[in-house]
Amino acid sequence: MIAARPNALVRQVVSPVLMLALALVLVMAANAARAAERDRLVAFLNVTGFDVALDSIALSAAKAPGMLGLSASDFGEQWSRIAEDVFGTGKMRTMALDILEETLSDEDLAHAAAFYATPLGQRLVEVENASHMVGEEIDKRAIGEELIARMVETGSPRAGLLSDLNAAVDSGDVAVRAVQELQLRFMMAASNAGVLERRIDEGRLRALMRENRDSLRLDLKRSGLAAAAYTYRDISDEDLRDYLEALRDPQMQRVYELMNAVQWEVTADRYEALAKRMAEVGTGQEL
Repeated sequence: MIAARPNALVRQVVSPVLMLALALVLVMAANAARAAERDRLVAFLNVTGFDVALDSIALSAAKAPGMLGLSASDFGEQWSRIAEDVFGTGKMRTMALDILEETLSDEDLAHAAAFYATPLGQRLVEVENASHMVGEEIDKRAIGEELIARMVETGSPRAGLLSDLNAAVDSGDVAVRAVQELQLRFMMAASNAGVLERRIDEGRLRALMRENRDSLRLDLKRSGLAAAAYTYRDISDEDLRDYLEALRDPQMQRVYELMNAVQWEVTADRYEALAKRMAEVGTGQEL
């Protein structure tokens, strides 16, 4: 009886220690698995070029004041610093990774990554990345529209092929709704923050956007076609047909639907943050 007591005491002490050690091992294993999954997503962003597409959101900051009837000069020398901070690439990529981590399946990730890892996929990513990061010194739309005009003049089927490509990555009028939602969120954030002298009535703004939806749809279709003509100007028709076939695959459709949603959400979130920073400058607060 007396000899058994130390063993019982040992068990009472060791069991909690073992339980704690086991818990720590499980936590470490979970963290390692999460880190590995994060690495896979980072690699996915890189191989598909989605990382550069996210970075290019920062280029749109210059147009933000114009949406409010203002200009960057209205915010003085601090404008560049504000835009650089709000649209920091690290912030935008982290936000995108957080969303993808919860929504992108392993199967769809592997399917898209496998295509973009091919020679054709990497060539497409190369030209898409280059197009995303073109500054205002090059008028992509004007160049693209000239290319489209030549296709129409010569009866080339390439214009139809480019149109089909755009439709494959933006089915269901997603861009029209996303652009208007982005504008609404930014303008309401600016209004609520006091950037504008007069408050915006959300109901009236939504009604106005509904009235302008058809013209926006037409403009987005034209600009999208011109952008595709510019971006893929050095890609052959045959390779574009292979690309179109890949984009029409159900798995790729899900991936693009998700990436579009992520890009629009990141953009809208950053524009709302920008509105708050613009208000701080307007009220003379330190940033």
